[in-house]
Amino acid sequence: MLASWIMNQAGRNKRAAPVSGPASRHPNVDRVQAALRAAGSSAEVRELAGSTRTADEAATALGVEVAQIAKSLVFLADAEPVVVVASGADRVDTAALGRALGGKRITRADAEVVRAATGYPIGGVSPVGLPAGPPVLVERALDRHETVYAAAGTPYAVFRTTYDELLRLTGGEPSDVRVLDRTGPPVGSAGLSCYFAGATGSALAR
Repeated sequence: MLASWIMNQAGRNKRAAPVSGPASRHPNVDRVQAALRAAGSSAEVRELAGSTRTADEAATALGVEVAQIAKSLVFLADAEPVVVVASGADRVDTAALGRALGGKRITRADAEVVRAATGYPIGGVSPVGLPAGPPVLVERALDRHETVYAAAGTPYAVFRTTYDELLRLTGGEPSDVRVLDRTGPPVGSAGLSCYFAGATGSALAR
């Protein structure tokens, strides 16, 4: 069932791919910029020399706080993809996410599912320019910052935005699914990776 969905979604993403811009510009960057323009945003995609694959790397490349990075995480809720836009400084509590989605069972999405659901690779998942379908939840903690930065389709591209604009651009729902207790070492990067805290039995993602 999931394999069939992945194949169908991959075909849709391929058909929806925009015409590429300059040779040095990735088609995903054009896709994000076009989505921003279509939504009436004045945000400009920036391609950086340094990697923005993880929240820490993005913050370093931009010279901002990690908490100002709006990372887009993909989960499966009862085997259906859902996107959570969270602060780079926070983890997502998948138990809380499940409750926010009506009690659905939450599991992490692998690289294949992430690309099929969003059209973007892990490390470059943008909250805009997404295919129709996956619901989007935007963590309220991002509202603490006047400016935040989100990925723009590749691990080297970002755009500047705000919490309110993210809600408008994504059509997302404000959510409170971040982990308040940050005890326990993370397994994986601060970008689009997930991990589970087996010691407590509660699933956490980062």
